[in-house]
Amino acid sequence: MPNPRSIDVQDVINRHGVSRFQMRIVFLCFLVVAIDGFDTAAIGYIAPALRAQWGVTQGQLAPLFGAGLFGLMIGAFLFGPLADRVGRKAMLVVTTAFFGLASLASAWSTSIEMLTVLRFVTGLGLGGAMPNAITLTSEYCPEHRRSFLTMAMFCGFTVGSALGGFAAAHLIADHGWSSVLVIGGVLPLALVPVLALGLPESARFLVLKQAPAETVARLLKRIAPAEDFSGAVFTGIAKPKGSPIGQLFQPGLVASTLCLWVTFFMSLLIFYLLSSWLPTIISSAGLTLKEASLVTVMLATGGTVGGLVLGALMDRVNPHAVLGLSYLAAAGFVALIGSSTGSVALLVAAVFGAGFCVAGSQIGINALAASTYPTANRATGVAWANAVGRVGSVVGSMIGASLIGLGYGLPATFGIVAVPALAAAGGILLKGRLGTPAARLAPALQST
Repeated sequence: MPNPRSIDVQDVINRHGVSRFQMRIVFLCFLVVAIDGFDTAAIGYIAPALRAQWGVTQGQLAPLFGAGLFGLMIGAFLFGPLADRVGRKAMLVVTTAFFGLASLASAWSTSIEMLTVLRFVTGLGLGGAMPNAITLTSEYCPEHRRSFLTMAMFCGFTVGSALGGFAAAHLIADHGWSSVLVIGGVLPLALVPVLALGLPESARFLVLKQAPAETVARLLKRIAPAEDFSGAVFTGIAKPKGSPIGQLFQPGLVASTLCLWVTFFMSLLIFYLLSSWLPTIISSAGLTLKEASLVTVMLATGGTVGGLVLGALMDRVNPHAVLGLSYLAAAGFVALIGSSTGSVALLVAAVFGAGFCVAGSQIGINALAASTYPTANRATGVAWANAVGRVGSVVGSMIGASLIGLGYGLPATFGIVAVPALAAAGGILLKGRLGTPAARLAPALQST
Protein backbone atom coordinates (compact mmCIF):
# COMPACT_ATOMS: atom_id res chain seq x y z
CA MET A 1 0.00 0.00 0.00
CA PRO A 2 1.63 3.33 -1.04
CA ASN A 3 2.46 5.89 1.60
CA PRO A 4 0.15 8.93 1.59
CA ARG A 5 1.52 12.14 0.10
CA SER A 6 2.76 14.71 2.61
CA ILE A 7 1.87 18.31 1.81
CA ASP A 8 3.15 21.32 3.73
CA VAL A 9 0.25 23.77 4.03
CA GLN A 10 2.51 26.82 4.00
CA ASP A 11 4.18 25.59 0.80
CA VAL A 12 0.74 25.49 -0.84
CA ILE A 13 0.01 29.05 0.30
CA ASN A 14 3.45 30.26 -0.83
CA ARG A 15 3.20 28.73 -4.32
CA HIS A 16 0.04 30.54 -5.33
CA GLY A 17 -1.04 34.12 -5.74
CA VAL A 18 -3.37 35.76 -3.29
CA SER A 19 -6.84 34.43 -4.02
CA ARG A 20 -10.22 36.10 -3.55
CA PHE A 21 -10.72 33.74 -0.60
CA GLN A 22 -7.59 35.11 1.11
CA MET A 23 -8.51 38.70 0.30
CA ARG A 24 -11.91 38.12 1.90
CA ILE A 25 -10.15 37.06 5.10
CA VAL A 26 -7.93 40.14 4.98
CA PHE A 27 -10.94 42.39 4.39
CA LEU A 28 -13.07 40.94 7.20
CA CYS A 29 -10.18 41.18 9.64
CA PHE A 30 -9.61 44.75 8.39
CA LEU A 31 -13.21 45.58 9.35
CA VAL A 32 -12.77 44.10 12.83
CA VAL A 33 -9.57 46.07 13.43
CA ALA A 34 -11.13 49.26 11.99
CA ILE A 35 -14.02 49.07 14.46
CA ASP A 36 -11.50 48.20 17.18
CA GLY A 37 -9.59 51.38 16.30
CA PHE A 38 -12.79 53.43 16.26
CA ASP A 39 -13.81 52.21 19.71
CA THR A 40 -10.33 52.52 21.20
CA ALA A 41 -9.85 56.11 20.01
CA ALA A 42 -13.40 57.24 20.77
CA ILE A 43 -12.72 58.09 24.40
CA GLY A 44 -9.97 60.54 23.49
CA TYR A 45 -12.21 62.35 21.03
CA ILE A 46 -15.16 62.66 23.43
CA ALA A 47 -13.00 63.73 26.42
CA PRO A 48 -13.39 67.50 25.82
CA ALA A 49 -17.18 67.06 25.61
CA LEU A 50 -17.16 65.10 28.88
CA ARG A 51 -15.24 67.92 30.55
CA ALA A 52 -17.79 70.43 29.32
CA GLN A 53 -20.90 68.40 30.26
CA TRP A 54 -19.81 66.77 33.53
CA GLY A 55 -17.21 69.30 34.65
CA VAL A 56 -14.53 66.63 35.08
CA THR A 57 -10.88 67.61 35.52
CA GLN A 58 -7.83 66.38 33.64
CA GLY A 59 -6.99 64.29 36.69
CA GLN A 60 -10.39 62.54 36.47
CA LEU A 61 -9.89 61.84 32.77
CA ALA A 62 -6.65 59.93 33.39
CA PRO A 63 -8.36 56.93 35.11
CA LEU A 64 -10.98 56.90 32.33
CA PHE A 65 -8.28 56.64 29.65
CA GLY A 66 -6.35 54.09 31.70
CA ALA A 67 -9.35 51.85 32.43
CA GLY A 68 -10.03 51.05 28.79
CA LEU A 69 -6.37 50.44 28.07
CA PHE A 70 -6.01 48.28 31.18
CA GLY A 71 -8.92 46.22 29.88
CA LEU A 72 -7.14 45.93 26.53
CA MET A 73 -4.08 44.58 28.32
CA ILE A 74 -6.01 41.97 30.32
CA GLY A 75 -7.99 40.95 27.24
CA ALA A 76 -4.82 40.37 25.23
CA PHE A 77 -3.22 38.32 28.02
CA LEU A 78 -6.38 36.21 28.34
CA PHE A 79 -7.64 35.64 24.80
CA GLY A 80 -4.29 35.01 23.06
CA PRO A 81 -3.57 31.68 24.79
CA LEU A 82 -7.24 30.72 24.45
CA ALA A 83 -7.01 31.23 20.68
CA ASP A 84 -4.00 28.89 20.53
CA ARG A 85 -6.16 26.25 22.20
CA VAL A 86 -9.65 26.66 20.73
CA GLY A 87 -9.09 28.55 17.48
CA ARG A 88 -8.57 31.99 16.03
CA LYS A 89 -12.00 32.34 14.40
CA ALA A 90 -13.98 31.43 17.52
CA MET A 91 -12.13 33.93 19.68
CA LEU A 92 -12.41 36.66 17.04
CA VAL A 93 -16.19 36.28 16.81
CA VAL A 94 -16.67 36.11 20.59
CA THR A 95 -14.47 39.11 21.40
CA THR A 96 -16.03 41.25 18.65
CA ALA A 97 -19.51 40.60 20.08
CA PHE A 98 -18.17 41.27 23.57
CA PHE A 99 -16.74 44.72 22.90
CA GLY A 100 -19.76 45.68 20.80
CA LEU A 101 -22.17 45.04 23.66
CA ALA A 102 -19.92 46.79 26.16
CA SER A 103 -19.50 49.89 23.97
CA LEU A 104 -23.25 50.13 23.48
CA ALA A 105 -23.78 49.95 27.24
CA SER A 106 -21.16 52.69 27.75
CA ALA A 107 -23.28 55.15 25.79
CA TRP A 108 -25.83 55.18 28.63
CA SER A 109 -23.33 56.01 31.38
CA THR A 110 -24.56 58.61 33.84
CA SER A 111 -21.28 59.38 35.62
CA ILE A 112 -17.54 59.38 35.02
CA GLU A 113 -17.22 56.42 37.40
CA MET A 114 -19.77 54.33 35.51
CA LEU A 115 -18.18 55.17 32.18
CA THR A 116 -14.74 54.23 33.54
CA VAL A 117 -15.94 50.76 34.57
CA LEU A 118 -17.67 50.13 31.25
CA ARG A 119 -14.60 51.28 29.31
CA PHE A 120 -12.60 48.62 31.17
CA VAL A 121 -15.13 45.97 30.15
CA THR A 122 -15.07 47.21 26.55
CA GLY A 123 -11.28 47.00 26.60
CA LEU A 124 -11.38 43.29 27.47
CA GLY A 125 -13.04 42.50 24.16
CA LEU A 126 -10.95 44.98 22.18
CA GLY A 127 -7.75 43.48 23.57
CA GLY A 128 -8.73 40.00 22.44
CA ALA A 129 -10.02 40.83 18.97
CA MET A 130 -6.98 42.57 17.50
CA PRO A 131 -4.30 39.87 18.07
CA ASN A 132 -6.60 37.19 16.66
CA ALA A 133 -7.26 39.25 13.53
CA ILE A 134 -3.49 39.66 13.06
CA THR A 135 -2.83 35.96 13.61
CA LEU A 136 -5.59 34.71 11.31
CA THR A 137 -4.54 37.07 8.53
CA SER A 138 -0.85 36.19 8.76
CA GLU A 139 -1.54 32.46 8.65
CA TYR A 140 -3.31 32.76 5.30
CA CYS A 141 -0.62 34.97 3.70
CA PRO A 142 2.22 33.76 1.47
CA GLU A 143 5.51 34.49 3.20
CA HIS A 144 6.75 36.90 0.50
CA ARG A 145 3.61 39.05 0.91
CA ARG A 146 3.00 38.51 4.62
CA SER A 147 4.29 41.84 5.94
CA PHE A 148 2.41 43.98 3.42
CA LEU A 149 -0.90 42.11 3.64
CA THR A 150 -0.83 41.89 7.43
CA MET A 151 0.01 45.58 7.71
CA ALA A 152 -2.62 46.52 5.11
CA MET A 153 -5.16 44.66 7.22
CA PHE A 154 -3.93 46.31 10.42
CA CYS A 155 -4.22 49.73 8.78
CA GLY A 156 -7.88 49.26 9.60
CA PHE A 157 -6.97 50.34 13.13
CA THR A 158 -5.70 53.74 12.05
CA VAL A 159 -8.54 54.10 9.53
CA GLY A 160 -11.01 53.41 12.32
CA SER A 161 -9.23 55.86 14.61
CA ALA A 162 -9.43 58.54 11.92
CA LEU A 163 -13.12 57.86 11.32
CA GLY A 164 -13.61 58.23 15.07
CA GLY A 165 -12.18 61.72 14.80
CA PHE A 166 -14.41 62.69 11.89
CA ALA A 167 -17.44 61.19 13.65
CA ALA A 168 -16.66 63.05 16.86
CA ALA A 169 -16.17 66.34 15.05
CA HIS A 170 -19.63 66.14 13.47
CA LEU A 171 -21.73 63.99 15.80
CA ILE A 172 -20.94 65.40 19.24
CA ALA A 173 -22.21 68.89 18.41
CA ASP A 174 -25.53 67.55 17.07
CA HIS A 175 -26.17 64.37 19.07
CA GLY A 176 -23.88 64.45 22.11
CA TRP A 177 -20.84 62.37 23.05
CA SER A 178 -22.89 59.20 23.60
CA SER A 179 -23.68 58.95 19.88
CA VAL A 180 -20.02 58.08 19.18
CA LEU A 181 -20.21 55.15 21.60
CA VAL A 182 -23.52 53.98 20.13
CA ILE A 183 -21.89 53.71 16.71
CA GLY A 184 -18.95 51.90 18.32
CA GLY A 185 -21.39 49.31 19.66
CA VAL A 186 -23.76 48.85 16.73
CA LEU A 187 -21.04 48.34 14.10
CA PRO A 188 -19.31 45.32 15.71
CA LEU A 189 -22.62 43.67 16.59
CA ALA A 190 -23.72 43.98 12.96
CA LEU A 191 -20.40 42.46 11.86
CA VAL A 192 -20.59 39.38 14.13
CA PRO A 193 -22.90 37.25 11.89
CA VAL A 194 -20.80 38.21 8.85
CA LEU A 195 -17.67 36.96 10.62
CA ALA A 196 -19.38 33.76 11.74
CA LEU A 197 -20.44 32.93 8.19
CA GLY A 198 -17.58 34.40 6.17
CA LEU A 199 -14.40 33.61 8.10
CA PRO A 200 -12.68 30.21 7.99
CA GLU A 201 -10.55 28.77 10.75
CA SER A 202 -6.80 28.90 10.13
CA ALA A 203 -5.69 25.94 8.01
CA ARG A 204 -2.39 25.91 9.89
CA PHE A 205 -4.22 25.76 13.23
CA LEU A 206 -6.38 22.88 11.97
CA VAL A 207 -3.27 20.91 11.00
CA LEU A 208 -1.75 21.59 14.42
CA LYS A 209 -4.92 20.28 16.07
CA GLN A 210 -4.96 17.22 13.76
CA ALA A 211 -8.29 18.07 12.16
CA PRO A 212 -9.51 15.70 9.40
CA ALA A 213 -7.46 16.02 6.23
CA GLU A 214 -10.64 16.62 4.24
CA THR A 215 -11.36 19.76 6.27
CA VAL A 216 -7.92 21.19 5.55
CA ALA A 217 -8.13 20.16 1.89
CA ARG A 218 -11.41 22.06 1.42
CA LEU A 219 -9.76 25.26 2.67
CA LEU A 220 -6.64 24.84 0.55
CA LYS A 221 -8.84 24.19 -2.51
CA ARG A 222 -10.09 27.75 -2.10
CA ILE A 223 -6.48 28.91 -2.55
CA ALA A 224 -5.27 26.32 -5.08
CA PRO A 225 -8.34 24.97 -6.92
CA ALA A 226 -6.25 23.15 -9.54
CA GLU A 227 -4.28 21.05 -7.05
CA ASP A 228 -5.24 17.50 -6.12
CA PHE A 229 -5.26 16.97 -2.36
CA SER A 230 -6.95 13.57 -2.37
CA GLY A 231 -5.29 11.13 0.01
CA ALA A 232 -2.86 13.77 1.27
CA VAL A 233 -1.50 14.09 4.78
CA PHE A 234 -0.92 17.72 5.74
CA THR A 235 2.30 18.57 7.54
CA GLY A 236 4.62 21.49 8.26
CA ILE A 237 3.10 22.42 11.61
CA ALA A 238 4.98 20.93 14.55
CA LYS A 239 3.35 20.52 17.95
CA PRO A 240 5.96 21.50 20.54
CA LYS A 241 6.05 20.55 24.18
CA GLY A 242 4.80 22.87 26.85
CA SER A 243 2.14 25.57 27.00
CA PRO A 244 1.91 28.39 24.41
CA ILE A 245 3.01 30.82 27.13
CA GLY A 246 6.03 28.74 28.16
CA GLN A 247 7.15 28.46 24.54
CA LEU A 248 7.70 32.24 24.43
CA PHE A 249 10.65 31.80 26.78
CA GLN A 250 12.32 28.78 25.24
CA PRO A 251 15.93 29.14 24.01
CA GLY A 252 15.92 30.81 20.62
CA LEU A 253 12.76 32.81 21.28
CA VAL A 254 13.23 34.44 24.66
CA ALA A 255 15.59 37.21 23.49
CA SER A 256 13.35 38.13 20.55
CA THR A 257 10.32 38.05 22.84
CA LEU A 258 11.94 40.51 25.26
CA CYS A 259 13.06 42.84 22.46
CA LEU A 260 9.56 42.84 21.00
CA TRP A 261 8.10 43.59 24.41
CA VAL A 262 10.37 46.62 24.90
CA THR A 263 9.42 47.95 21.47
CA PHE A 264 5.69 47.34 21.94
CA PHE A 265 5.75 49.00 25.38
CA MET A 266 7.51 52.14 24.19
CA SER A 267 5.61 52.39 20.92
CA LEU A 268 2.15 52.15 22.47
CA LEU A 269 3.15 54.48 25.32
CA ILE A 270 3.80 57.23 22.76
CA PHE A 271 0.81 56.44 20.56
CA TYR A 272 -1.76 56.43 23.34
CA LEU A 273 -0.32 59.45 25.10
CA LEU A 274 -0.69 61.36 21.84
CA SER A 275 -4.10 59.96 20.86
CA SER A 276 -5.53 60.44 24.37
CA TRP A 277 -4.22 63.92 25.12
CA LEU A 278 -3.67 65.68 21.78
CA PRO A 279 -7.30 66.89 21.44
CA THR A 280 -7.19 68.35 24.96
CA ILE A 281 -3.70 69.86 24.61
CA ILE A 282 -4.44 71.38 21.20
CA SER A 283 -7.80 72.81 22.26
CA SER A 284 -6.15 74.36 25.34
CA ALA A 285 -3.60 75.99 23.00
CA GLY A 286 -6.39 78.01 21.36
CA LEU A 287 -7.83 75.77 18.64
CA THR A 288 -11.54 74.95 18.57
CA LEU A 289 -12.75 71.47 19.53
CA LYS A 290 -13.47 70.70 15.88
CA GLU A 291 -10.01 71.88 14.80
CA ALA A 292 -8.39 69.86 17.59
CA SER A 293 -10.24 66.70 16.55
CA LEU A 294 -9.35 67.16 12.88
CA VAL A 295 -5.66 67.82 13.64
CA THR A 296 -5.56 64.70 15.82
CA VAL A 297 -7.01 62.71 12.91
CA MET A 298 -3.66 63.32 11.18
CA LEU A 299 -2.06 60.94 13.72
CA ALA A 300 -4.19 58.05 12.47
CA THR A 301 -4.06 59.19 8.84
CA GLY A 302 -0.26 59.25 8.97
CA GLY A 303 -0.33 55.79 10.53
CA THR A 304 -2.41 54.40 7.68
CA VAL A 305 -0.04 55.78 5.05
CA GLY A 306 2.96 54.72 7.10
CA GLY A 307 1.65 51.20 7.53
CA LEU A 308 1.27 50.69 3.78
CA VAL A 309 4.63 52.23 2.90
CA LEU A 310 6.56 50.48 5.65
CA GLY A 311 4.81 47.17 4.91
CA ALA A 312 5.93 47.27 1.29
CA LEU A 313 9.49 48.06 2.40
CA MET A 314 9.53 45.27 5.00
CA ASP A 315 8.82 42.65 2.31
CA ARG A 316 11.80 43.90 0.28
CA VAL A 317 14.55 44.85 2.73
CA ASN A 318 15.51 44.09 6.33
CA PRO A 319 12.31 44.74 8.32
CA HIS A 320 14.22 45.46 11.52
CA ALA A 321 16.21 48.23 9.81
CA VAL A 322 13.04 49.70 8.29
CA LEU A 323 11.28 49.87 11.65
CA GLY A 324 14.36 51.01 13.58
CA LEU A 325 14.90 53.99 11.27
CA SER A 326 11.19 54.81 11.39
CA TYR A 327 11.21 54.99 15.19
CA LEU A 328 14.28 57.24 15.08
CA ALA A 329 12.42 59.60 12.75
CA ALA A 330 9.38 59.38 15.06
CA ALA A 331 11.39 60.94 17.88
CA GLY A 332 12.03 64.01 15.73
CA PHE A 333 8.41 64.44 14.68
CA VAL A 334 7.06 64.01 18.22
CA ALA A 335 9.49 66.66 19.50
CA LEU A 336 8.40 68.97 16.66
CA ILE A 337 4.74 68.86 17.77
CA GLY A 338 5.58 70.85 20.91
CA SER A 339 6.99 73.72 18.86
CA SER A 340 4.22 73.79 16.24
CA THR A 341 1.08 74.95 18.04
CA GLY A 342 1.53 78.47 16.67
CA SER A 343 1.08 77.24 13.08
CA VAL A 344 -1.77 74.94 12.14
CA ALA A 345 -0.01 73.87 8.94
CA LEU A 346 3.20 72.94 10.74
CA LEU A 347 1.21 71.22 13.49
CA VAL A 348 -0.65 69.11 10.92
CA ALA A 349 2.66 68.14 9.28
CA ALA A 350 4.25 67.23 12.63
CA VAL A 351 1.27 65.15 13.78
CA PHE A 352 1.06 63.42 10.39
CA GLY A 353 4.80 62.61 10.55
CA ALA A 354 4.47 61.29 14.08
CA GLY A 355 1.55 59.12 12.98
CA PHE A 356 3.46 57.86 9.93
CA CYS A 357 6.43 56.80 12.04
CA VAL A 358 4.85 55.80 15.38
CA ALA A 359 1.52 54.29 14.29
CA GLY A 360 2.98 53.00 11.01
CA SER A 361 5.79 51.26 12.88
CA GLN A 362 3.31 49.92 15.43
CA ILE A 363 1.50 48.23 12.57
CA GLY A 364 4.87 46.93 11.39
CA ILE A 365 5.88 45.34 14.68
CA ASN A 366 2.56 43.48 14.78
CA ALA A 367 3.39 41.96 11.40
CA LEU A 368 6.93 41.23 12.60
CA ALA A 369 5.62 39.55 15.76
CA ALA A 370 3.34 37.32 13.68
CA SER A 371 6.31 36.16 11.60
CA THR A 372 8.51 35.64 14.68
CA TYR A 373 6.41 32.96 16.39
CA PRO A 374 5.49 29.45 15.20
CA THR A 375 1.88 28.39 14.64
CA ALA A 376 1.64 26.62 17.99
CA ASN A 377 1.99 29.85 19.96
CA ARG A 378 1.58 32.59 17.34
CA ALA A 379 -1.67 33.95 18.79
CA THR A 380 -0.11 33.93 22.27
CA GLY A 381 3.08 35.60 21.04
CA VAL A 382 1.23 38.36 19.20
CA ALA A 383 -1.33 38.82 21.98
CA TRP A 384 1.19 38.94 24.82
CA ALA A 385 3.40 41.40 22.93
CA ASN A 386 0.29 43.55 22.51
CA ALA A 387 -0.57 43.06 26.18
CA VAL A 388 2.86 44.30 27.28
CA GLY A 389 2.36 47.17 24.86
CA ARG A 390 -0.94 47.91 26.56
CA VAL A 391 0.95 48.38 29.81
CA GLY A 392 2.81 51.10 27.96
CA SER A 393 -0.46 52.50 26.66
CA VAL A 394 -1.85 52.69 30.21
CA VAL A 395 1.32 54.46 31.35
CA GLY A 396 1.15 56.84 28.39
CA SER A 397 -2.48 57.73 28.92
CA MET A 398 -2.03 58.17 32.66
CA ILE A 399 1.12 60.33 32.59
CA GLY A 400 -0.30 62.84 30.13
CA ALA A 401 -1.90 64.89 32.87
CA SER A 402 1.26 64.68 35.01
CA LEU A 403 3.49 65.91 32.19
CA ILE A 404 1.17 68.82 31.49
CA GLY A 405 1.02 69.61 35.20
CA LEU A 406 4.81 69.89 35.48
CA GLY A 407 4.60 73.21 33.66
CA TYR A 408 7.65 72.66 31.48
CA GLY A 409 5.90 74.07 28.43
CA LEU A 410 4.94 72.18 25.30
CA PRO A 411 8.40 72.05 23.61
CA ALA A 412 10.06 70.46 26.65
CA THR A 413 7.06 68.20 27.31
CA PHE A 414 7.05 66.76 23.82
CA GLY A 415 10.83 66.45 23.95
CA ILE A 416 10.35 64.12 26.93
CA VAL A 417 7.64 62.19 25.05
CA ALA A 418 10.07 61.64 22.16
CA VAL A 419 12.52 59.65 24.34
CA PRO A 420 10.52 56.36 24.30
CA ALA A 421 10.70 56.41 20.48
CA LEU A 422 14.48 56.13 20.78
CA ALA A 423 14.06 53.17 23.14
CA ALA A 424 11.66 51.51 20.67
CA ALA A 425 14.25 51.95 17.92
CA GLY A 426 16.87 50.33 20.14
CA GLY A 427 14.66 47.35 20.94
CA ILE A 428 13.81 46.51 17.35
CA LEU A 429 17.36 47.05 16.07
CA LEU A 430 18.71 44.76 18.82
CA LYS A 431 16.21 42.08 17.81
CA GLY A 432 17.53 42.35 14.26
CA ARG A 433 21.11 41.98 15.46
CA LEU A 434 20.16 38.82 17.35
CA GLY A 435 19.13 37.18 14.09
CA THR A 436 16.10 35.20 12.97
CA PRO A 437 14.68 33.19 15.88
CA ALA A 438 13.66 30.25 13.68
CA ALA A 439 17.31 29.60 12.86
CA ARG A 440 18.05 28.88 16.51
CA LEU A 441 14.90 27.12 17.61
CA ALA A 442 14.66 23.50 18.59
CA PRO A 443 13.25 21.31 15.79
CA ALA A 444 9.81 21.20 17.37
CA LEU A 445 9.55 24.98 17.12
CA GLN A 446 11.09 25.56 13.72
CA SER A 447 7.86 25.70 11.69
CA THR A 448 6.65 29.23 11.13
